[in-house]
Amino acid sequence: MPSFFSNKKLIVLLTSLVVLIVLISYSLRQGNKSTWPEQFVQDTVGWFQYVVNVPAQYAAGFFQNVSDIGNAYKENQKLKADLADYARVEQENRDITQRYNDLKKLMNMQNSPDLFNFIKHPAVVIGRSYDQWNQIVTVDKGRLDGIRPGMSVIAPGGLIGTISRTGNFTSEVSLISDNQNVNQISAIIQNTKTYGMIEGYNANNGRLLFQKIPLSSNVKKGQVVTTSGLSDMYPSGLMIGTVTSVSTDQYGLTKAAEVKPSANLNDLTSVIIVERKAKTPGSGGTLN
Repeated sequence: MPSFFSNKKLIVLLTSLVVLIVLISYSLRQGNKSTWPEQFVQDTVGWFQYVVNVPAQYAAGFFQNVSDIGNAYKENQKLKADLADYARVEQENRDITQRYNDLKKLMNMQNSPDLFNFIKHPAVVIGRSYDQWNQIVTVDKGRLDGIRPGMSVIAPGGLIGTISRTGNFTSEVSLISDNQNVNQISAIIQNTKTYGMIEGYNANNGRLLFQKIPLSSNVKKGQVVTTSGLSDMYPSGLMIGTVTSVSTDQYGLTKAAEVKPSANLNDLTSVIIVERKAKTPGSGGTLN
């Protein structure tokens, strides 16, 4: 019995060695090729990795996309804010430029020879009601500043109206676009002897009504209309506007024209109130 078991162990050992040698030889012959057990294990592990990684990558990509969308939204909001700020600054720059140009025009008008015998009171428009937009504006100069009713008021571009009412610190200006304005303006076609009267305003097209023009006058579109200086209220040579159309009145006795105001009556900020200097009795001098 002992020899049998000893022989049995020897046989098992030899058999194992033979199997091992065979496997080693087979592996060497396969080279880089995997055995079917190795392939099974590799495929199993790969499938498991695919099942785990794909949802993980999808979830990671989803959260990354959400983060990118959030960042894009923030950047978009910032760009919108920057754009709005740029538009605001650009508008402020245009307003400042317009204000500068208006003040420059006013200074040139203030130094005009036509206003040599007049005292100039610079003023700022501080009020304008919506329901009286074409009728009245309020300025920051009043009775204590020497302002009196009847004084003419000019803005960049030309004549805009007269002082109609005064308080101690403010005054109301009756605009030339006021249809209820009973004041008539003696006007003349520039560089001619063609006279007429500014009487009324057409609110539909924003034109002044230049009437009582002699029928024989050669009035043309594009001619400039100014104050004639025939009344003490308005200095001569103040720009009123430009002729846009000419017609004959309903009776065929005189001509009438429509005049586009030279001043922008819808954008009044700075104005000059014009006061005629009083003459010294018995002399050609003037008093301020």
